[in-house]
Amino acid sequence: MRASPMHRLTIDELGALSLSYPEVGATAGDVLPAGYRHVRRRLALGRGPLVFAHVARSLKSWEMHRRAGIRVIAHGAVATPGQDVLLGVSIVQAPCRIVYVLDDGQASGFAYGTLTGHPESGEESFVVRMDPDGRVEFEITAFSRPGTTLSRLGGPIARMVQDRLTDRYAAAMTALAKEARTSE
Repeated sequence: MRASPMHRLTIDELGALSLSYPEVGATAGDVLPAGYRHVRRRLALGRGPLVFAHVARSLKSWEMHRRAGIRVIAHGAVATPGQDVLLGVSIVQAPCRIVYVLDDGQASGFAYGTLTGHPESGEESFVVRMDPDGRVEFEITAFSRPGTTLSRLGGPIARMVQDRLTDRYAAAMTALAKEARTSE
C-alpha cells in the first residue's frame, strides 16, 4: 500500500506501510546520517526522581504530543517498540512506527521513524535523562529530508513547520516539568 495525499489513512492501514528511510535507529547514536537535515535540542527540566518520573510517563503516553497540538492515534496508551502511530496536524497525516524505546531508570523515551506517505523521511527521538546528580534534561534528536513531492516543493516552509513543532514539544515538556515541581 502506498499512502497518497488524497487517501485518509486509518491506524489499521499502517502495518502495510514500510519505513521510508534505511538508517533505522540512528538517533540513538552520536553521529546522524549524512544527507539529512539534523535537529538536536536539549533543555533542562528540573531536578529529582519525581520530575523525571512525571515527564517520562507523560512523554511515553503521548501527552507531550497532545499538548503540542498533535493528534495522536495509536493502538495502546504507551509507546512500545514496533507500534504504529498516526500523527496529525491540521489536515496533514504523518504515519510513523516506534523504532526503539528506552527505559533504564536514567533515560526514558522513544524514537519513531517515518512510514511511506509521511511528509518527511527520517527519524525523531524524544528522551528524558536524569544524571547522577538528579538533573533532568529532555533531548530531541532528529534527521529528516522531504518525503513527498509537496514537502520538497515547500522546502523552507517544511523546515519552518518542523522548527515550530520542535518548539512546541519543548514548551509542552517544560510545562509538564513545572507541573511535577509544583506538586512536590
